[in-house]
Amino acid sequence: MGQKVNPVSFRLVLNRKWRSKWYANKKEFGKLLIEDLKLRKKLMEKPACQGTARIEISRLSEKIEITIVTARPGMVIGKKGAEIDILKAELSKMTGKEVWIEVEEIKRPDLDAKIVADGIAKQLERRIPFRRAMKKAMQSSMDAGALGIKVECSGRLGGAEIARTEWYKEGSTPLHTLRADIDYATGRAETTYGSIGVKVWIYRGEAALATKEAK
Repeated sequence: MGQKVNPVSFRLVLNRKWRSKWYANKKEFGKLLIEDLKLRKKLMEKPACQGTARIEISRLSEKIEITIVTARPGMVIGKKGAEIDILKAELSKMTGKEVWIEVEEIKRPDLDAKIVADGIAKQLERRIPFRRAMKKAMQSSMDAGALGIKVECSGRLGGAEIARTEWYKEGSTPLHTLRADIDYATGRAETTYGSIGVKVWIYRGEAALATKEAK
């Protein structure tokens, strides 16, 4: 039996960082973890946060610092920072703590797995043929400088009666090589004939390991 593991968590500490940075005792840990999930869900539902790859959260006593990593920083910031002020007020009310929001821009969106997966999902919702959507996304990533990409779609593809899985691969995606910088993310398309899941793996080259050997 093949044992599958998330390529991002597999590389934690070596060449990946945690998306939540804080410490808590056993009593508080569960509460803070659920609060993180609620914050992420709330932000991802906002129209201003379309094109967001990930949300990083760090906590300092009664202050929460949120970094929104997005391909469209202008949408998140809004006119003269109006959108950010609204988000800050909503999240402060929700958590009862002081919230700071920072925006980080993604220079090459075609090399970010989450943005590619969401892009394919949006195309499937617009009834674009799944093969065309997958191949177009793969070509864009390879043109942007990816060394390899794998895309997988599962569900009632093309409105078929029986759900199936189809995948395409270009270049190399060495999932077992720890020093390989592989970005992985999932997306979901809500179509009229059911949900279609999208998975994307992007190999962006070798990353320096944060170990004594690398130093």
